[in-house]
Amino acid sequence: MRNFIATGLGALASLAAIAPADAFYIPGWSIRSYKDGEQIPLLFNKVYSDNTQLQYAYYDLPFVCAPTGREHSTLFSGQNVPLNLGEVLRGDRIRTSDVDLVMGPDKECAVLCNLELDRAGLRRARELVQDGYVVEWIVDNLPGATRFVTVDKSRKYYAAGFKLGSADHPPMDGDEPTLYLNNHHTIVVRWRRAPGRAGDEGGKVIVGFEVYPKSIAQDEPRNDDGCPLDLQSISRNLELRMPPKDNTGEKEAGAKDAEEDDGTTMTIPYTYSVFFREDKSVEWAQRWDLYFVNQEDGNRIHWLAIINSLIICGVLSAVVTVILAKTIRADIKGHRDAAAEEARKGKRKAEKKPAEGLLGADAEPDLSDEDDDDTLEDLSGWKLLHGDVFRTPPYGYLLAPLVGSGAQLLLMALALVLLSALGVLNPSFRGGFVSVGVGLFVFNGLASGYFSAQVFKTLEGQNWRGNALLTALLFPGLLFSLVFMLNLFVWAQASSTAIPFGTLVAMVLLWLCIQVPLVYVGSWYGYTRSAGWEHPVKTLPASAPARAVPPRPWYARTLQTALLAGLIPFAVIFIELLFVFRSVWQDKSGYYYVFGFMAVVSAILLVTVAEVTVVAVFAQLCAEDPRWMWRSFLVGGSSAVWVFAYCAWYYLVKLNISGWVSGLMFFGYSFMGCCVYGLLTGTVGFLSAYAFVRRIYGAIKVD
Repeated sequence: MRNFIATGLGALASLAAIAPADAFYIPGWSIRSYKDGEQIPLLFNKVYSDNTQLQYAYYDLPFVCAPTGREHSTLFSGQNVPLNLGEVLRGDRIRTSDVDLVMGPDKECAVLCNLELDRAGLRRARELVQDGYVVEWIVDNLPGATRFVTVDKSRKYYAAGFKLGSADHPPMDGDEPTLYLNNHHTIVVRWRRAPGRAGDEGGKVIVGFEVYPKSIAQDEPRNDDGCPLDLQSISRNLELRMPPKDNTGEKEAGAKDAEEDDGTTMTIPYTYSVFFREDKSVEWAQRWDLYFVNQEDGNRIHWLAIINSLIICGVLSAVVTVILAKTIRADIKGHRDAAAEEARKGKRKAEKKPAEGLLGADAEPDLSDEDDDDTLEDLSGWKLLHGDVFRTPPYGYLLAPLVGSGAQLLLMALALVLLSALGVLNPSFRGGFVSVGVGLFVFNGLASGYFSAQVFKTLEGQNWRGNALLTALLFPGLLFSLVFMLNLFVWAQASSTAIPFGTLVAMVLLWLCIQVPLVYVGSWYGYTRSAGWEHPVKTLPASAPARAVPPRPWYARTLQTALLAGLIPFAVIFIELLFVFRSVWQDKSGYYYVFGFMAVVSAILLVTVAEVTVVAVFAQLCAEDPRWMWRSFLVGGSSAVWVFAYCAWYYLVKLNISGWVSGLMFFGYSFMGCCVYGLLTGTVGFLSAYAFVRRIYGAIKVD
């Protein structure tokens, strides 16, 4: 056991060495305070849109001010901020900006740059504005937000991000919209006195970061510095349009512009204002709550989802209780009574043997086959399968690796939900959910190897090293291959959503250098050092002919049974799925935060999957069909098919995604998510069914 723990600690150390995680601060522990006159880094991250899955680094856009490299305190503009693995995978590309943000004094207006934009850059700007892209800036780990007020005007809330530009759609269909670029940003930093000694020394903490963009035309009256004379009264917006390329007026710059660039440019003046406002109504520890105020109305829906799940789970529990308490108990009691009666008859026969011996040595007793017939008649239904029920199924060499990988995913998911529900993984820990998830997945390679080896040993497998290698490579290899293929298409779009090549190499090293050895260690321990799962009844040898299965109706076949049974777990989670999908695919600027509800629904889901699988397996055994192992795995994971169908419905009805690459990303990552979910629930179904079958056949003790 000490070697087991030492291996795990070594894996964690190696993981930290390969993929360091440098967050801005440890959420809930580190509070950064600023004194008057101290520089506050303003970071530029990315732009994203609800209409596409392609994100872009802010500084990669051709129509924004390029970094000058000027020093701001200890940082230089354009300097890359260290990112953890989760931030990289979610498309973050954070760099310091040239915005001069100093705690204390307001700044009415300052010029950031005067950008000369060519026609190619103009086309790019029009594309992103028309697709509704939103900008993310960061101050003190808070994303720049736009402030709104609830419908009843009782509370304010934040919507993370601000618009890159706006579109003025003409009244006539078919006409091109007039597009405007936001080139002035009003920054509002809300602060309050820092707690403790830092506050006594004049320290202030940031409790809010708001950005309000505005579009101001080039020819708007400006002062000598280049700032508009009156920011409150702007007569014209900055339209994304250039003069025609010739004097005939037949062509207009923009969407209909020719591909060639004639050297014509337009000047975009970028300016900003900074205001500091004290806000005593918000504590530093609750500053993220403003981003979730508008989502609290959904709590009632979450409670309805939990009540719906509890009702479904309660009905299933009643069914399972009836099966266990009445049907199976009655069968087992009948079998034991018959066995006791048989024992009494045998005892009476033994008492008669001396008297029968007086008839002579060559005389044979008159024994009939009545008792044997009674014994055979007692073994009916599922009890007839005692010799076949634990036989190794076809393709059993695949079942063990799948169960091992499912156990790995199950432990990872439970730990993630628990840490999130406890508040350890919160939105302020940017990328933490993904980073910790990858670490847990790699470390739980020990559990993957152990459970795979246990199942492999139970199924009388011999080459445990080959099974360990298959377990370590099968599912992670499939997952990595899909990610790599999707990444090729995203690379071609020059999107920050694409995983950098160095990160891919680091993930391969995590997989091959850490997880594979951990799976091997877990398999070695599970196969050679741990007792296998013993069967309660004797199993016929593999050479014995398979038992003939009686014909069954079409709806009782494996595929139909799995699909029908999968509807029940799907009914438990489909309401919560709506919130998850909205957070992942629509409100990419928002954050899913109701992990307490998710923890409850997840627990109900696991119980429901176990109960559905038990009912389906018992019905199959009662029909004298011993092929339950693969069916239990398929029934447990079958709700993944309905989840994927729900993804397709959500894409067609709820989303407004444009571009085939974005559609490919949606269905590709949805397919991977459903595979993870199906493997996880399939493992729960198999382990529940195996425990159930062992329990009922151990009770009858047929040899």
